[in-house]
Amino acid sequence: MKNVFLFILFFVTVAFAQPQTQTQPQSQPAAPPGTDIFLFPIKQGKVMVADMRNITQRKGYDNQPQFLTGSKQLYYTSIGDDGQADIFLYDIESSKAKQITHTSESEFSPTQTPDGKFFSTVRVEKDGTQRLWKFPVDGGEPVLVLQNIKLVGYHAWIDSNTVALYILGEPSTLQIAEIDTGKSTVVASNIGRSIHKIPGKKSLSFVQKLTETTGTIEEYDPNTKQTSTLIQLFPETEDCAWSSDGTLWTSKGTVLYSFRPGKDKDWIQEADLTASGLKQITRIAISPDGKWISVVSAE
Repeated sequence: MKNVFLFILFFVTVAFAQPQTQTQPQSQPAAPPGTDIFLFPIKQGKVMVADMRNITQRKGYDNQPQFLTGSKQLYYTSIGDDGQADIFLYDIESSKAKQITHTSESEFSPTQTPDGKFFSTVRVEKDGTQRLWKFPVDGGEPVLVLQNIKLVGYHAWIDSNTVALYILGEPSTLQIAEIDTGKSTVVASNIGRSIHKIPGKKSLSFVQKLTETTGTIEEYDPNTKQTSTLIQLFPETEDCAWSSDGTLWTSKGTVLYSFRPGKDKDWIQEADLTASGLKQITRIAISPDGKWISVVSAE
């Protein structure tokens, strides 16, 4: 089944991509679709559409942007011509990117750890196993975070000892894992890939799929173990992101929307990126200082 899981991981840039079963394993997974990462400044709460940067202007897969806490850099995943996935670091001020993993394995979903000393990734190991690893930011050998938890697709840190995991499967599940014990608990099933810690809370948001094309954004409180619905997503949409002020962002086609839980009743249109030449927004990331938004679109 490992080829099935690799297929899912590579192709989840398409909203609500579904696990597929195969009677015959593939010798090599097909190349993922080409995507680029775009960066827009935010000034006085407005997305500056005219000041767009394409920070990965090349053929191939560039995806999964994640800002660092200082808001001056972001990580992303890039797949080279050889099919190898590595992690890159982009510096906003210099407009330059550098490759920071050079392994024989593939790494996805780069995320700064809560202590700022590492970045964690989903690593596809040589035998196809997908587990959570972390790399020292100052260089050095990677460290396996969770020994016995496999089929990891995505993750989000709740605190230094607690991480939320999207576990591949039929259905996919949301699991909360404790680093010190290595144990995890299933808290939801049939979820989407977009899982995030909610700013200012210990709570977590995740996408609950209702059908193949519809879903809701849910809030899970690890303290009370209760789940509540925040808002319905647009059809055929799976990605969302939080700004540090507690505003939730998503997209439909090439339009960005925001929602403030407890204040807004529905999504509010923020910016139409059609004029920038984008085709379909998928991933979204917002810098901690609220001055930048990064989106992914097909080439």
